Amino acid sequence: MSVDPVDIEARISKTGQQPPAGPRVTVKDFKGKVDPDWCPGCGDFGVLTALKQALVELNLHPPQVMTISGIGCSSNLPGYLSTYGMHTLHGRALAVATGAQLANHDLKIIVTGGDGDGYGIGGNHFIHSMRRNVDLTYIVMNNQIYGLTTGQISPTSTKGMKTKSTPTGSVENPIFPVSLAIAAGATYVARGYTGQVKHLVDLIKGGIQHKGFALIDAFSPCVTFNLDNTHEFFKHRTKKLEDMGHDPTNFGAAIHKSYEWGDEIPIGLFWKREDLPALDQLEPILDEGGPLARRPLGVSPEAARSLIRELM
Repeated sequence: MSVDPVDIEARISKTGQQPPAGPRVTVKDFKGKVDPDWCPGCGDFGVLTALKQALVELNLHPPQVMTISGIGCSSNLPGYLSTYGMHTLHGRALAVATGAQLANHDLKIIVTGGDGDGYGIGGNHFIHSMRRNVDLTYIVMNNQIYGLTTGQISPTSTKGMKTKSTPTGSVENPIFPVSLAIAAGATYVARGYTGQVKHLVDLIKGGIQHKGFALIDAFSPCVTFNLDNTHEFFKHRTKKLEDMGHDPTNFGAAIHKSYEWGDEIPIGLFWKREDLPALDQLEPILDEGGPLARRPLGVSPEAARSLIRELM
């Protein structure tokens, strides 16, 4: 494939995120070119449905959104959604998303993945993306199992859980993603359940509208390999924080609620703060002339050709 560097700036100028004129966007506008191949009953269908609906209700058009994922069943989601998208490396979605967000901070960056991808191999990027308060929305489909590799424990599997890799029961304590996110610096931390799609839509909308790092940890039952944490399990245990009178601006209460796991498991918005600038707001260069992706290259055509030949 040949690329003319002289035309690069013209191509970049076409990637602006102004919504097209005409009627409001619909769910059909976000239908991907391929259909999901998840197991029937998989909770990930609920996340895909909720995300599409959230984008529609916010009247965001496909060119205004970029969806980035890592590896796993859940990380196939960008292929099922008609937006800009990248299917990246295992555990590295947040690193790629940080680069995309800083290159074009006008885009709405949405990262999707699973508990193994995000909280396991991607744990380092998870912590530092929150510490930096990168302006993106991270939706983790938490099924408490490695589904793609057919049923081993994940970082969120409960102690004592019997799987292919722990036939006599896991001896490891799980991590608590919500607690970790609050402590690490995320400025919007929520948990949803894919069996309550309308509630999940509201949480995702709030995350997208929030300026800063937003985590939505979504219980997404694996109907094939996790027979402990099933839809029936969550149906009878999940309780909305809104119905408990929870104040999401109360740090201590948010931490306390994030550790509750038993007959009642809270879902909803645990924590939110709006007084901490996002990373792109702290970079002076990004205040000058709009997103980097739409600025002149600042190099000669000859230099651009040389760089492209080297990189392609």
